[in-house]
Amino acid sequence: MTDSATDKFSASEQGLGYFYQPRLALLLLLELPEEITVFIEKDDDLDFVENGGTKSLVSLKHKALGDRLTDLSTDFWKSIRIWLVRYKRDGRITSNLRFFLFTTSIVSDNSFLKKFLIPKSIRGNETKTLSELAAEVLSRSKSDFIGSIALEFNELSSSEKQNFLDRITIFDSSPRIEDISDTIKKKHMRTIRRECRNAVFERLVGWWDNEIIKLLTGSRVDGVVGFEVSDKLSSISEEYTQDNLPITFRTKEPIGEIDTQNDPRTFVVQLRQIGVSSNRIHTAILDYYRAFEQRSEWAREHLLVSGEIEDFEDRLVDEWRRYKDVVFEELDENSSEDVLQRVGKELYRWADQQSGNIESLRIRSKVTEPYVTRGSFHILADAIPEPKVYWHPRFLERLGKLLEI
Repeated sequence: MTDSATDKFSASEQGLGYFYQPRLALLLLLELPEEITVFIEKDDDLDFVENGGTKSLVSLKHKALGDRLTDLSTDFWKSIRIWLVRYKRDGRITSNLRFFLFTTSIVSDNSFLKKFLIPKSIRGNETKTLSELAAEVLSRSKSDFIGSIALEFNELSSSEKQNFLDRITIFDSSPRIEDISDTIKKKHMRTIRRECRNAVFERLVGWWDNEIIKLLTGSRVDGVVGFEVSDKLSSISEEYTQDNLPITFRTKEPIGEIDTQNDPRTFVVQLRQIGVSSNRIHTAILDYYRAFEQRSEWAREHLLVSGEIEDFEDRLVDEWRRYKDVVFEELDENSSEDVLQRVGKELYRWADQQSGNIESLRIRSKVTEPYVTRGSFHILADAIPEPKVYWHPRFLERLGKLLEI
């Protein structure tokens, strides 16, 4: 099998470059002042704009391991070509542009590109200026591509050439895409519990990718400002505290059509037994789905402490039993079906409409999303071999016959 890392026809690095662009943008925006705004694929791979108007055009290069940047590397000169166009367009010496090249490559020791690294050389001690060094490098190339850039570069005056080159900074050995997530977690999530960092990071990236898509499709005109990332990270992390849990299924729906008339699950049969309307049964099925999936996600992400779900359900059952005893108190063996359905609806109405407002019935004090409590009641009403809660006073007596239908 061909090794994609050494195959000259492999497009893996090019493919990684598409993912690298938004990932590095996120990392940089977390590290820069919050007032800075980022655009993607505007004047360069990334544009960073400061409040005062200064704009930094950023070219990104994700290269194979071991790659080196030399005098005539096309990665550098392709960026120069882009920057020259922007420099001339924006007024040359009077422009407010800076130019950055972030590359995973290493600048060769004997390359004049070393002059663009941080910290930059003290150029007063140099025998040749940057523009003279660049001119020498350009003159050595026989490439038509490099030659065309030399023509564009030589359209500048001597002072403009030096001014243009002085605006360039190269950041070599930049983080590789596989390292960015760990860098963000270790440097920018230190206030978040370690066991929650992966989940917080995934949700931050999900939001970030959506914002990038909006920028690329034009549905978002303004760039993303640094404080938006900070605010989003703070908002997500607050859901992972000791008294809270993340809510991620608020608008989710199950795959396939919801059939309120024929759904055979016990909790749905229970609702039909007390004459709940089809619309309310539809909502109940959504609550069940969202609560079930949410609880499963919490478990997968190890956000629950041992026995927490069991304790939560015990509290629900205990409170349900207390309320049941009140609403069923006047019933006897001669109570009509209409009366049985009426008190069953009253009991269900309490679980559906009121129980979520009782703080002691929340899984954690700040988890106020109604579907968590409502859906958990339906999970209890669907328990096997016998429901742990029920609405119709005679449901347990009828259970075997009803589920055979």
